[in-house]
Amino acid sequence: MIVGALFGFLPLAIWLYLLLARRGFWLLRERDTVSVAEPLHWPSVVAVVPARNEADVIQRSIGSLLAQDYRGDFRVVLVDDQSDDGTGDLARALNDRRLTVITGEVRPPGWTGKLWALDHGINHVDSMAQPPDYLLLTDADICHSPDTLTRLVARASRDGLVLASLMAKLRCESVVERAFMPAFVFFFQMLYPFAWVNNPRRSTAAAAGGCMLVHRAALSRAGGVAAIRDDLIDDCAFARLLKRQGPIWIGLSKRVTSLRIYRSYGTFRRMIIRTAFAQLRYSYGLLAFTIVSMTIVFIAPPVVSLFAGGISGLAGLLAWALMAAAFQPTSRFYRVSPLWGVALPAIAACYMALTVDSAIQHVRGRGGEWKGRVRRDASTKASSRLRKTGHVPNANGD
Repeated sequence: MIVGALFGFLPLAIWLYLLLARRGFWLLRERDTVSVAEPLHWPSVVAVVPARNEADVIQRSIGSLLAQDYRGDFRVVLVDDQSDDGTGDLARALNDRRLTVITGEVRPPGWTGKLWALDHGINHVDSMAQPPDYLLLTDADICHSPDTLTRLVARASRDGLVLASLMAKLRCESVVERAFMPAFVFFFQMLYPFAWVNNPRRSTAAAAGGCMLVHRAALSRAGGVAAIRDDLIDDCAFARLLKRQGPIWIGLSKRVTSLRIYRSYGTFRRMIIRTAFAQLRYSYGLLAFTIVSMTIVFIAPPVVSLFAGGISGLAGLLAWALMAAAFQPTSRFYRVSPLWGVALPAIAACYMALTVDSAIQHVRGRGGEWKGRVRRDASTKASSRLRKTGHVPNANGD
């Protein structure tokens, strides 16, 4: 009886708090839909795009940047990060004088691949005769509508932002994408309510790495990319770094879309396990806390509502209903069935399992694996513990 009441009423109290006390994160109010007055002067901007083996999307992505309607000086620097699929050549074939393709250098220890490529590109930009006012840091699998940069710069100029980012609308066509992508956005906003991020009086900091407009001088004052060189969650690391320099802003957008396709659970799994344990700062204590928290918040409500009777079961049912209701604005944004809100407990259980999987891969020395590269320096402590027990992972992580 006591256990049933605990797992019935505690989730209900938590969901009431989430819906009422976190600035309505679930309503998706922080968007790029409101027009902003144009600045008197359009500052110069250079887009820096790190790319590794993106042959299937690079021309569409870079082409969307070159099609920007921006009225100020705008150029694009693509950093070909040791690609072996012709990514750089495909980009050069666009034959635009505003595009510069440079070859990335071998990543040194202590750096993530993306941040090393970004740093290489930014150093190239800094060496220009007239370095730009802003950097547009964007991924090679992102497509931009023609007015994306104009609207971002207008907002940043009006509000004095050192960082303005747009969360790209993720592809949502396959069953895997419909099940997991809207939930990913929902969970992200639950952890980092955009209204809190956008409030300069709050310490909450987050960004969307697919599209970030950064004030170049502010980034330099903060220590540059080198200050966060080993952080796998690079977008939120950028946000923490830059919020110390001034106001930041993040919003949802339909103008910026992801070209990344997740047709199977396996491809989605690889994306999540790359960073899930890093999000927990490689802490097994935080991993245990996450498992317990997600069990109480997401899994307990349907279990209690289905198997406990009386008022405890009713409390569990109400918590489940609030959860499903909170998910509906996200469902509408992504144009998926509202029933995915009812299935949110099962989706959360999958994310929880993938977080545990991420920790296991970290212990096996395969933490941060992406596109054939394993960031072994992120797994130093785990490898050290394994060596002490006499088990040292081989090149395959076994």
